Order: sequence, then structure tokens, then C-alpha cells
Amino acid sequence: MNTAASTDWWTVITIIGMALVTVVTRSFFFISSKRWSLPAWAERGLHYAPIAALAAVIIPEMVMTQGQLIGSIKDARIYAVAAGLAWFYWRRGMFGIIVAGMAVYLPLHIVLGW
Repeated sequence: MNTAASTDWWTVITIIGMALVTVVTRSFFFISSKRWSLPAWAERGLHYAPIAALAAVIIPEMVMTQGQLIGSIKDARIYAVAAGLAWFYWRRGMFGIIVAGMAVYLPLHIVLGW
């Protein structure tokens, strides 16, 4: 019997169970017949969720390399972040932040190898 190609039945049952739990919990608001609303404190908290998620994912990527803070000024990310921040304070457009940051990052990273 080839164990690499066969799938354990417990694995299949677990995947199906997890899929069902996911579908039920995500569609809970559609299944319920009565009107449901979030408490005011939860609704206020949801306003901060996108920025908190971005901070948790993006900021470590901008200031760290392999779990250590950037130790050299020859890192293209530092200058890309500075360009993105400058664009933000000048125009406040999200697309412009990305373009400005990448316009600085790519030449420094590709041409200079930073």
C-alpha cells in the first residue's frame, strides 16, 4: 500500500467537520430570523481592526530582517517607507503611497542590491 498517496479517513472527516463549522459560523447571521446588531463597544472596536491587522503584518516586515531589527542604513525598505510617509503627508492617497514606496524600493533593491 502506498502511504504517500492514500488519505486517512480521520483526516477526511476532520476536513469536512472543519468546513461545516466554518460555513455554519460564517452564515450564522443569515440563518437567524431575528434582527441582530453589534453592541456599540464592538462596533467602535471594528473601526480599528483594519489598521491593527495592517500594523501587525506590515510594520514588522518594514523594520525587521529574519527576526532582527534592521541594522544598516543600506536597506531599501527604510527609504521606501520614508517615501510612502512623505506621500501620505503630501496627498493622503493610498495608491500614491504604494507607488511612491515602490518607486524608491525597486531601484534601490534591484540596481544597488540593498
